[in-house]
Amino acid sequence: MHDKPDETVGALIEEFLTARATRKPSPHTLAAYRRDLTAVAELIAADGDATPLPLDRVAVSSLSPRVMRAAFARFAAPRAAASVHRAWSTWNSFFTFLVAEGVVPGNPMPAVGRPRTPLPRPKPLRGEDTPEELLAAVARAEGRQRDPWPERDLAVLALALCAGLRLSELLALRVSSVAGRDGERRVDVAGKGGRPRTVPIEDAVDRVLAGYLDSRRLRFGARNVRPDSPFLVDRHGEALRRGGLQYLVESCYRRAGIGDRVPRGARLHALRHTFATRLAEDGASAAEIMRLLGHASLASSQTYIEVTAGQQRAAVAANRTNRALSGLAPRR
Repeated sequence: MHDKPDETVGALIEEFLTARATRKPSPHTLAAYRRDLTAVAELIAADGDATPLPLDRVAVSSLSPRVMRAAFARFAAPRAAASVHRAWSTWNSFFTFLVAEGVVPGNPMPAVGRPRTPLPRPKPLRGEDTPEELLAAVARAEGRQRDPWPERDLAVLALALCAGLRLSELLALRVSSVAGRDGERRVDVAGKGGRPRTVPIEDAVDRVLAGYLDSRRLRFGARNVRPDSPFLVDRHGEALRRGGLQYLVESCYRRAGIGDRVPRGARLHALRHTFATRLAEDGASAAEIMRLLGHASLASSQTYIEVTAGQQRAAVAANRTNRALSGLAPRR
């Protein structure tokens, strides 16, 4: 319990970020928290003055609903709705933390308006057979590669396309994360926001993953494949990092010649979206998709159902018989 009623915003932002770090968010997430908190706090510190106060001189007790509304109005003016919505959520989490710590008596953010942002639309790979073409191309070792490792590359694609894992979830996997008896194999995933989930995998995926681990033993020895070892490693046997994984997926697209079928801004995520879209096409419910993808809300999963329905309607509309009927049927 804090006993200083006028602790400064700058110090409390650092305390909040330290508390958040224990949840093991990605460095990008922590950096986004810091940017959102600092940007709005600097507007509060300036309050129209040319020389704003340093954040370590702004008392948290000054952050009233009126002050926060004015700051967010200035913050929102040059920014997109999604950026404002994200900053609002960050400040709401910040004040929730302060209330729990006994620093402030209440959270002013419910009194601060925020824009409604539509849920992002799924961005799966384009083309009916694109996933199959990608897998087939990557399974072949090419002479142009300096050190081909098709078993590892195929394992990455299989986990994203057939289990729907996010980039951060792939990097967090351990060798022991793939578990279960024959016929009941699964991947234990450390999901977003600390929410664990289990994704069942079929025999074909299990064989791909086992083949990758066998190839890894041949390259680096059995000690490199201990249960607590990272599941994905680079060509030196070290844990694969974010940039390395992104580059790996990009190179798979290039080798398969499908770069033009990958939606912009959804490189690795396009594989996860393809997994979810195909689930919806094959009749999975929004609740099932929610559980498999680790969504926090049903609304996120529902978008895949809606996109599938839209695609079905577009396919019906493209039927040439409909066009022929349009000239025969009386208009209403």
